[in-house]
Amino acid sequence: MPTSQKTLSTQIHKRDVCSTTENQPFCHSREGGNPVLSRTFGIPAGAGMTNKRCFSKHSKRKKFLPVLICLALAILTVAAFWQLKDCDFINFDDNNYVYENTTVLTGLNGNSIVKAFSAEMAKVGHWHPLTWLSLMLDYELFGLNPRGFHLINLLFHVVNTLLLFLVLRRMTKSIWPSAFVAALFAIHPLHVESVAWVTERKDVLSTFFWML
Repeated sequence: MPTSQKTLSTQIHKRDVCSTTENQPFCHSREGGNPVLSRTFGIPAGAGMTNKRCFSKHSKRKKFLPVLICLALAILTVAAFWQLKDCDFINFDDNNYVYENTTVLTGLNGNSIVKAFSAEMAKVGHWHPLTWLSLMLDYELFGLNPRGFHLINLLFHVVNTLLLFLVLRRMTKSIWPSAFVAALFAIHPLHVESVAWVTERKDVLSTFFWML
């Protein structure tokens, strides 16, 4: 065999072809036509540097992909509900829960915190002290500006969407199906009432603590 052909044959048979599997990268090291599977742990001599580069690139993609998905989910949710910032209170229960509720209008203080856990407040709707406390805190921060109350509901919905994605990903080990379900949860019409209605703070709040 001519020298040039032998050299070419040697280069072909000794090349390292770097590829990745779903879990971790590996290199096919071909010597004399026999493939040798070199995984990241237990790399044979001569294949280490190539394999480390493959593993480094794969690790970076695997690390930052969930972050990018969370960012995309947050943007999607905010875009879907952003018009809430221009909405007002409504006359259906918002008066009882916020702008005509004398306990909520006193803000967050010792007396109102105690009353939030009392049976007296339960007469308004249900016994949900954390909902009352969150509405009192909103009043402390925003007064009776409805924009603040609506945006806090939206904030909880964004966080709930991200938590759902992270929980499903951890349970199923499948990133894209988890992202799809979380996106569907974020923009599903059934959640409009929970996010857009200030009185439904109890819904987004209970979902938040359930996800935790």
